[in-house]
This record gives sequence, structure tokens and C-alpha cells, in this order.
Amino acid sequence: MNPQNENKPIKFAAVVLAADRTGSDPITLHTGAACKVFAKVGGEPMIMRVLDALAASDRVDRVVLCGPPEARLDHCPPLKQRIKSGEITWLPNQDSPSRSAEYGINHLPNDMPVLLTTADHALLSPQIVQYFLTESLRAESDATVGVVTGEQMSAAFPGIKRTVFRLQDGGFCGCNLFAFKPQGRKLVNFWRQVEDLRKKPWRLVAQLASPGLVLSFLLRRLSLKMALDALAEKSGVQIKAVMLPDARAGIDVDKVEDLRLAESLVNQKPIPLFERNKIV
Repeated sequence: MNPQNENKPIKFAAVVLAADRTGSDPITLHTGAACKVFAKVGGEPMIMRVLDALAASDRVDRVVLCGPPEARLDHCPPLKQRIKSGEITWLPNQDSPSRSAEYGINHLPNDMPVLLTTADHALLSPQIVQYFLTESLRAESDATVGVVTGEQMSAAFPGIKRTVFRLQDGGFCGCNLFAFKPQGRKLVNFWRQVEDLRKKPWRLVAQLASPGLVLSFLLRRLSLKMALDALAEKSGVQIKAVMLPDARAGIDVDKVEDLRLAESLVNQKPIPLFERNKIV
């Protein structure tokens, strides 16, 4: 792949996970939305914000949506119209995130790179998508994962609780952004195997890491690169992290507090994106 050929940019297919797995979801209960991803941020359903961000990127050629259940689509007419027009390909979600991802990817041409994200990524922007995909193409790896640092998150959003992985070289937060070149797609199959072991923690640890690696993590001697290299050894897929300069990439809407934060950020004046001296 040659990311420098701007006259004919390499196109990704985007797979968006949008399952509605529980009637007791806090966002659904708080908003009264028919399902979580239909909850509104800035007056627009979260799912439509994600789809608009993808549609605005010239790196995204098509979109496959896994979920929400077909019976819920009537509650979001704009989404139903895009599916009807063929702009979005809708597929029923499977019984786990990894199986939905695998199912969606299997409906795409084998030689097409894939972007995987989620429909609750309410602050996703075209610029974040463009930056992540451009850097993913440049990366000498089969797959990439988008991350922001814990320092970025705490500086941009003081007091907001996020899951931070504490490693030797700092804290890191995931961004629900993954990219797979064709040879990297088998990482999703590995994810499914790991997901199947989630109720067998010791087998899960053995699948993912050696005892020495676990000890390194506990002693804060494990770096991000070491962790990804270990995952590559287990999965057979070379993986690199793409450091995103916009802390908003690390916000997905799982809790009511996340929804309020997303709403407040959408209602603010937009920040000039990727001006590194302004974005923490």
C-alpha cells in the first residue's frame, strides 16, 4: 500500500458495531431511547454522528453496520433511510462484539482494509477518522489500534473516570478505533477466541500472556510496545498503536456521565483539530 498516492487514496470499509444487548443499559434508561445508540447528543442520535463522520472521510468507501436489531430501526428514520438507499449495509448483530465484527468483515472483499469502530463513539469526527486511517496506512504493521494517553484525558477532561492501562511508558486509553490491512483481519478471529475464554480467567491469561509478561505488567515494567509485541506473537498479527492527538477520541458513551460530557463538548465551539499546541 502506498499512502502517498493522494490522487487515488486507498479506501477502507468501515464496520460499525451497534448491538443493543441489554434492556437495563444506563443510557437507554436515562434517555428513554429505543436503544443506546439512538440516544441523542447535540440533538442527533449517536449512531448518526458516527455514520456522518465516516461518510465525510475520503478514506472510507463503504459502511457495514452490525445492529441494532431490525425491529428497532423504525425508531431512527434517518438510519432506516440510509439503509434503504444502500448507503449503509445493515447486518444483524451476533451474540458478542467479536462475532459481530467477524460477521461484518466476512461480508467485505478479502483485499480491502477495514476500519472497526462502535456506534457509541459520539465524538468521532471526520478529522479523527482521517488521521487514524492515514497513520494506519503508514504504519509498518498488519493492524493498528488508536490510543490516547492518560495525561491527555486528565488534562482535557479533569475528573472524568476512564479506563487507563498503566504501563512503563505511561497510561493509555483505548479509542474504539481499529484498522486491519487484509493480512491483519485474522486478529478478529483471535479476539473471538479470547472472548470465548472470558469466563475462564486462567486460560484467558495463558492465551494472552506468559507469567513473565503478567509480572512485568504488575511491576510496571511492561511498555506499550512490549504489550503489542506480545499480542502479535500470540495472534500472528503485527500490531502498532496510533497515538491520536485529540483526547476526544478516547470518549465513548457507556455511562450517563459520558453522555453529559459528550453533550457539553458538542455544544462548545469546535476546537481547530490537530493543532497540537491547543489540543492536550
